[in-house]
Amino acid sequence: MKLFIHISNFSNKYFAFITILVAVAAFYMPGGFNWLNNYMTILLGIVMFGMGLTMTPNDFKLVLTKPVPVIIGVILQFTIMPLLAFGIAKLLNLPPALAAGIILVGSVPGGTASNVMVYLAKGNVALSVTMTSVSTMLAPIMTPVLLYLLAGQWIPVNPFAMFISIIQVIIVPIVLGLIFQRFFPVAVDKSIEILPLISVIAISGVVAAVVSGNTENIASSGALIFVTVLLHNWSGLLLGFLVATVLRLNEETRRAISIEVGIQNAGLGTTLASAHFAAQPLAALPGAIAVVMHVISGSILASIWSKIPVNNNEKGNKREIA
Repeated sequence: MKLFIHISNFSNKYFAFITILVAVAAFYMPGGFNWLNNYMTILLGIVMFGMGLTMTPNDFKLVLTKPVPVIIGVILQFTIMPLLAFGIAKLLNLPPALAAGIILVGSVPGGTASNVMVYLAKGNVALSVTMTSVSTMLAPIMTPVLLYLLAGQWIPVNPFAMFISIIQVIIVPIVLGLIFQRFFPVAVDKSIEILPLISVIAISGVVAAVVSGNTENIASSGALIFVTVLLHNWSGLLLGFLVATVLRLNEETRRAISIEVGIQNAGLGTTLASAHFAAQPLAALPGAIAVVMHVISGSILASIWSKIPVNNNEKGNKREIA
């Protein structure tokens, strides 16, 4: 068991590096990974089931005790990222499928990896966990609606079908995880430390599936995809921090909101794109690239902030609401 825990810690620490290696392998040896396309929904469901195993009532405690930063953070989550994606799609005159893909990445909830990044960045971890949980539970409504409103001009969107998919891929596995945690707490406690390994394997499988099935598209438009994803990700991190600063939230909260806004559940975006835009395979690529890029940029930012002391009492920043 100790060996598995060690491997799990290693995989969590080097998640970005592992997914890059998997993506490169899938690009140059697509035949060895194409079979994963049949299991993308299951793979993401495994990740969400793991999230359900670790969720507790405390994850939502801030909604009742200190709701203001949670409300601000979730509003920013579902406004900054989708609107940024829409603006970038217009600015770069993206092909329809790629425009829809990056808007989908912007419309999904925050990613679970963000919680670890906020911890390393000396941010407000409780707020980070609550934002991830709340935005995830709101995703069945917010993601289809935002995609329909913002991406409908590029590609047909069926919001009801996407609502059903998100319920199946996110809500059902999370609920099953919560039930399993309730009735088998001992088993959950013993296995909780290897969940990062399972999540890394599952997300890497999603990336490999998309890359292996789109090698020609990546080769022909790879630069444009990378520029789109990086511009979207970095702008989200920056704007999240700037808006939180303008609202005079404290330093820990600013860091948490920045990372929560900028780091998306790109694996969900990739799976939804593959399921609903199968005729437009290019739509899944922004999500696959974002899985890797968000982890890299978030880790770099967390590393920088980890070396900068938090000062929640600086002048002009005394709004202690989190």
